[in-house]
Amino acid sequence: MVTPESSHSSRTVPRMHWVVLPCLWLGLFPSLVQSLTFVYHNTKDVENFLKNITAQYSQITKLYSIGKSVEGRDLWVIVVGKYPAEHKIGIPELKYVANMHGDEVVGREMLLHLVEHLVTNYQMDPVITELIHNTRIHIMPSMNPDGFESSNPHCAFSDGRYNKNNYDLNRNFPDAFSTTVSTIQPETQAVMNWVKSETFVLSANFHGGALVASYPYDNINSETNAISPDNDFFIHLATVYASNHANMYQGNACGYSFAGGITNGYTWYAVQGGMQDYNYIYGQCFEITIELSCCKYPAASELLQFWMDNKVSLIEYMKQVHMGIKGQVLDTSGNPISNAIVEVKGRRHIVPYKTNKYGEYFLLLLPGSYTLNVTVQGGSSILRTFIIPASTNFSALTYDFIYTVKSTNSSEPQGNSSSAREACIVQLLLSTALMLLLCF
Repeated sequence: MVTPESSHSSRTVPRMHWVVLPCLWLGLFPSLVQSLTFVYHNTKDVENFLKNITAQYSQITKLYSIGKSVEGRDLWVIVVGKYPAEHKIGIPELKYVANMHGDEVVGREMLLHLVEHLVTNYQMDPVITELIHNTRIHIMPSMNPDGFESSNPHCAFSDGRYNKNNYDLNRNFPDAFSTTVSTIQPETQAVMNWVKSETFVLSANFHGGALVASYPYDNINSETNAISPDNDFFIHLATVYASNHANMYQGNACGYSFAGGITNGYTWYAVQGGMQDYNYIYGQCFEITIELSCCKYPAASELLQFWMDNKVSLIEYMKQVHMGIKGQVLDTSGNPISNAIVEVKGRRHIVPYKTNKYGEYFLLLLPGSYTLNVTVQGGSSILRTFIIPASTNFSALTYDFIYTVKSTNSSEPQGNSSSAREACIVQLLLSTALMLLLCF
């Protein structure tokens, strides 16, 4: 039965379109988006959700696949940022990865809800808006979609942990501390290529089976003793996540005891071929591992509470990408110098951190005094000391190094230039002698 009120409303809808639609086009009202439900979403559901988001928020999102799983499923990544389609100089890249163990499923759903939270609060929430304007955020809900599809609800373990070739993806990366070689899987290779193709600065990967934030190293050799050169910053990162979580900071869940809800990875248990060490050592990207739930595959009815417990941590962790110092290494003409080594004195990385093709460097540091050492191949070093402040306005301290290429008129020893002249004279005499011989 149609009531007078509903009849009146239906007659006024066409006229209201003239008001509402232009406002939507102008961005004055948030888009009318159907809220993501707190249930588990299969691979097709995830794909459809991400495609719908990118269609409705095309100005701040981009969807791409970094490769395919063993069974041919796309490894989807959605970018959220002011410039989603490409890297912009000075804007750091950040990534979140979940579900690399297919039966550890909470992180997968948390990242879907994070995507929705970011796009629906853009231009509404000033913190979210600034975060999107100043960060390029890559979110991969599932690194192991084949494993997820093979998983069954179980708190402890299911075969879905592994990929379809029965490999544990978090034991499948090159390891700086081990000579053991594992056959690199398609999902692992896709992530390795992805890490090389972007300038990721900060990352987290999400697991299940405990409630803790774990940081590098996961493996050791006789020199490292599990402590990385950036141990202070890793402790900070893990603490930011744990302390902003509803319960993690207490450190006493799931039968474990972790002071402050954080742990060094190796101190907990050794992982050979882990993704977080690979990112840190070979990708110049600080990554920690976040365990979200005691039960690997809990009931869907618990997902809303998990979201409420993790929402603040997910946002606060992303802000840390704007700490420390960043900039470019340039020549005197303003051209970027790639592959220049930019390191902090006293923090020697196993693989030296180098500038990207734009001459950019990003170093995550706590506030304090640091000396940076910049070395260009075949040239001398530049040493400069900085007082690193706390991050403000979603930006690290910015400083560009200008590298002067020494010429023959510089203070370089004159022996080098005279030797060059002598070589030219010898070459000229030899050429003249050869011409005379040919004439006779």
